[in-house]
Amino acid sequence: MNPILRFAPSPNGFLHLGHAYSALFSCHWARKMGADFLLRIEDIDILRSKPQYIEAIKQDLAWLGIKWLEPIMLQSTRFDIYKEATKKLNALSVLYPCFCTRSEIANNAEQKDPDGAPLYNKTCKNLNKDKITKKMAQNIPYILRLDMDKAIAITNELKINIAMPNPSSKPKTIIAKPRKWGDVVIVRKDIPTSYHLSVIIDDDAQNITHVTRGKDLEEATHVHRVLQSLLGLDNPIYTYHTLIKDDTNMKLAKSNSSTSLRDLRESGISAQEIISQFKF
Repeated sequence: MNPILRFAPSPNGFLHLGHAYSALFSCHWARKMGADFLLRIEDIDILRSKPQYIEAIKQDLAWLGIKWLEPIMLQSTRFDIYKEATKKLNALSVLYPCFCTRSEIANNAEQKDPDGAPLYNKTCKNLNKDKITKKMAQNIPYILRLDMDKAIAITNELKINIAMPNPSSKPKTIIAKPRKWGDVVIVRKDIPTSYHLSVIIDDDAQNITHVTRGKDLEEATHVHRVLQSLLGLDNPIYTYHTLIKDDTNMKLAKSNSSTSLRDLRESGISAQEIISQFKF
């Protein structure tokens, strides 16, 4: 199979230099490897995702000289597919409803997950059917969580293929250690999926052979490997690239109002000036 790489931004704001590096990194190595390069829009968060941001993403990437194969996949058009995957996981009895609020989770947590968020203490894991039925009858919002203990028991030892420092490197394997994430969210209250679920389904649907992602998502791969195994999906090769940080050593992020590529372009900075500061 011809190698296939992708760039998959979320349209909930304008792209910044961190996005530029990630897109250029993936595109650069796709060219080097003679691979196809795809663009996917991860817009499962329909409240925050905006059409104007999707257009801005395409404009920014084109300005950087990045080309991709059409069509562009939009995750918001694939909710039915994610629901079918949820049915498969339910059939394996590895999902359970969680009615806890964020404040309850934070107040009861004794540990943190690899992202630094409160680690869920499994309050709802052992609710009996009568209590679950009663809460659902009361229309109490709930999410679906992965019973990590059951998932690990089904999948046994799983390997992650990692190619560092770039996708063309010879892959090595490590053992997945997803237990550190606890019972992660698979289906959100307001959306019939989650990042963990949609990303592995779409990587498989697009036949992605090499996943390039920032080091901040390195730990998430352990969860993804379990879900891939449960759903019978392919296991791609992973490369984790450097994160672009600001003067305070903080990762660039939309939530931190990092300067957008659009602002840089309007200030007179050329695409070549941006590209030349990166090393791949």
